[in-house]
Amino acid sequence: MTNPVTNPTTNPTTNPSYDQLPIIDLSAADRGPQARAVLHAQLHSAAHDVGFFQLVGHGVTQAETDALLGAMHAFFRLPEADRLALDNVNSPHFRGYTRTGDERTGGARDWRDQLDIGAERPARVPGPGEPAYWWLQGPNQWPAALPELRTAALSWIDRLSQVAEKLLHELLAAIGAPADFYDPIFGEHAHPHLKLVRYPGSPADGTDQGVGAHKDYGFLTLLLQDEVGGLQVQREDGRFHDVPPIPGAFVVNLGELLEVATNGYLMATNHRVVSPPGATERFSVPFFYNPRLDARVEPLPFPHASTAPGVTDDPDNPLFAEYGFNELKGKLRAHPLVAERHHAELLSPA
Repeated sequence: MTNPVTNPTTNPTTNPSYDQLPIIDLSAADRGPQARAVLHAQLHSAAHDVGFFQLVGHGVTQAETDALLGAMHAFFRLPEADRLALDNVNSPHFRGYTRTGDERTGGARDWRDQLDIGAERPARVPGPGEPAYWWLQGPNQWPAALPELRTAALSWIDRLSQVAEKLLHELLAAIGAPADFYDPIFGEHAHPHLKLVRYPGSPADGTDQGVGAHKDYGFLTLLLQDEVGGLQVQREDGRFHDVPPIPGAFVVNLGELLEVATNGYLMATNHRVVSPPGATERFSVPFFYNPRLDARVEPLPFPHASTAPGVTDDPDNPLFAEYGFNELKGKLRAHPLVAERHHAELLSPA
């Protein structure tokens, strides 16, 4: 299944079918050496060649998923005034509710609304000489009418952090690196990020950017998508291809920090979401597994390092060794209203 704008007459021998991403069963890690070796071969190929895969066997139960989805759907059914009471424009930490059209990707409007949630911590206002990225640490905003949302969302962050930690260990082992090499930059001070997202259908102006093409700037993203679809991944042919939903699976993609850590051997891949047709709603829950804000990402020692092609060079998207600067850069671009209200001194002059 490909982007409908592609040319159907392209020679099939040079345009392979991308009907689905690789499917990885994480439970194979616990089924003995032979199953784990197969898992590692599959992970190595998916992470090196594609940068995206579908993850099954992760151990997250349907009951856990239903608790989160039930609370999320209840949130988006709240009166608009209740959602706007959590407007992220009121948060210097970029937490809370973003109205449809207020987020930007590549400078263009994203047609979705969402609730941004992170680890529940007290605000840290940067002191003199401290990095500005400490603004990203702070409390979440929760709807008073829906206390179960806080419980479900924070539980999801904890649960998916466990899955992502295991997955990262297996992925590093798969390419011959020490599985625990990056453990010191995660732990209790890691900076996970959860979005509860609704795509309300296509805007009246005929554009179809649910979210524009981008790469994620952390280590791993685990996405729970519904059955509507709309996620597209850029493949080797340069085109964007649909990712058909698989019930119970997480769509996993590698972030820019893993590309940096491996000097380009592992791939962070462009992806986007096309708005669902008409008034069809789509719901998705991306979880971003990120290290501490002050983490410096050291180069990964692994046997394939000599064959690494180097990190993607994009002058419009410089990458920093200190994680917090990467996230702050992204937040300032994506949420201009928050940036202008709280962080005008951090914005580049026009």
